[in-house]
Formats: sequence, C-alpha cells, structure tokens
Amino acid sequence: MSQEKDLLDRLERKGLSRRDFMKYCGALTATMGLSSAYVPKVAAALKNAPRTPVVWLAMAECTGCAEATLRTTYPWIDTLLLDVISLDYNDTIMAPSGEAAEKSLHDSVTKNTGKFLLVVDGSIPTGADGNFGVVGGKKMIDVIKEIAPKALAVICIGTCSSYGGLPAASPNPTQAKSISEVTGLKTVNIPGCPPNPINFVGTVVNYLLFGKLPALDDKGRPLFAFGQLIHDQCPRRSHFDAGEFVTSFNSEEARKGFCLYQMGCKGPNTYNNCPAVKYNEGTSWPVQAGHPCIGCSEPNFWDKSAPFFKSIS
Repeated sequence: MSQEKDLLDRLERKGLSRRDFMKYCGALTATMGLSSAYVPKVAAALKNAPRTPVVWLAMAECTGCAEATLRTTYPWIDTLLLDVISLDYNDTIMAPSGEAAEKSLHDSVTKNTGKFLLVVDGSIPTGADGNFGVVGGKKMIDVIKEIAPKALAVICIGTCSSYGGLPAASPNPTQAKSISEVTGLKTVNIPGCPPNPINFVGTVVNYLLFGKLPALDDKGRPLFAFGQLIHDQCPRRSHFDAGEFVTSFNSEEARKGFCLYQMGCKGPNTYNNCPAVKYNEGTSWPVQAGHPCIGCSEPNFWDKSAPFFKSIS
C-alpha cells in the first residue's frame, strides 16, 4: 500500500473524507500565506513527503503546549506524527521510560545527526549551576546543549522555550532562559501560551513543501503566523475606531462586543494570527469570548503586559 493511500485510508476510518482533507489543506495553505494554487502541493507534501525524524524535548514547562498540539484534530495528531513525521522521542507521550527512554533519545540523535528536527517546549533553568531543572539525572541545560547543535533545526513551541515565558518572569528565581539564549543557536519560535497548533503544523509543512523553514521576523517567529498585529485583524477594530469601548465586563457594551482596549487588551502591541485561525478548530479565541488579549506571543509578556486588565495607553 502506498504512503498516500495509507494516509487517506487512515483518515477515512476516523471519519475524515478526502474532501475534508483537501479542505484542511486549503485552510493550512491560507494560514501559511500561500495562494490557492498551492493547495494540491500542500496535500502532496502531507501525503508523500519522506518522514522527517523529530525529537521533542520538554524542559521547564506546564505541558500546555504539548496538550494544545495533542488536541488538534485536523489532522489528528497521531496521523501527523505517524505518517507525516517520525516522532522518535517525546517526554510526554512516549511509551518507554527509564533506560529505554534514554536509549530511544540517544539512538535517534546518533542515527539522525544533522537530519532531525528538534522541537522544544519549556525554558531552561540556569540558576544553581542548572540544578533547578534535572531530568533522568541530567541537567536540562546539559541536555539541550548536547542535542540542539546536532539538529537540522530547532523549533521552539510556546513562549517559554521561545523567550523564557512564565519561568523567566520576575523575579525569575531559577534564572530561566530561552533555548537560543542558552545554546546561542538561531531558533524558529512559535510563541503563545499556548500557541495555536496550526502554526506548528504550518512550520513543519513549509519544510516538507519547500525543503526549508519559513521566513522569520526579527524575533524568530514565522512571518506567515506572526506578521500582523492582532489589532489590525481584530473583528472589534471598527468599535475601536468609533471610540466604542467596554469599561466593565458585566455591561451592555461588553454584550454588544465593543472594543476591549480599555479593559487591558494588548492586541495593538501583539503579533499573532489568532483572529484569523482561532483555537479549537476555528471555534473561538480570547477576544471573541470577551477576554482581552494578554500579549502571550510577545517576549517578556508576563512582566511587560501586566497588569493584564489595565489599558496600555
């Protein structure tokens, strides 16, 4: 059975038709900022590309980024992992433990040096000589310094691995740092607390389709996802321009969907595609649900954006 037929058969057994698959490819193509002419090519990349080895390391994190990715359903994450990429190691979902897990990590890195994608969620504690973060008897800082230079590329998923995130918030007792700060390597950053899974999928598909990772902004973020301010895409923007603001969550203005700027919305300072792709399969996103954006895809947002419910003006 060909790889393409096997993938489509697996999807159909889960209730996803070929038409649904092409519809997802269309949405993914649009998210990546490509013209509709690329839809068949994106589909072909998902169906036929050689399986790229991936090692996923969990550092100082809450598992929210992994949870958000595991909960994506188009495509189902097992289909993405088992048919499109080869997930050789993941601290959260792997079956092995102890020495068997360590062997899986060592074997994959050794066999695929220079060929595997390293995905990291979580920051790196550097305080107390790195002893604030230890996994399997090894310091996180030592693990990342050993493995990251051997990868084809390092993809940081979530704000913690991208910029330090919550662990690095003041007073930062563990002296947590981002992956790039610790390794000195240029990383592809997909920030968010948590990030939208489609931005991770789009980054991987960009590599499968073009043989390279997507163009990045000056903060290491893929431009297709982080090239515009939330404020410029927000469906409440017309209320901002008209001077119509929510001043209390339990108010008629809130029920009418007025602008949340005066409630602390950080959309004018935040780059992300939340209004376009939303979360939970395009169901909603914070502002649509009546909550101001807290700027979670920006560096140092825990300190820079706080207090979250105070206007930035």
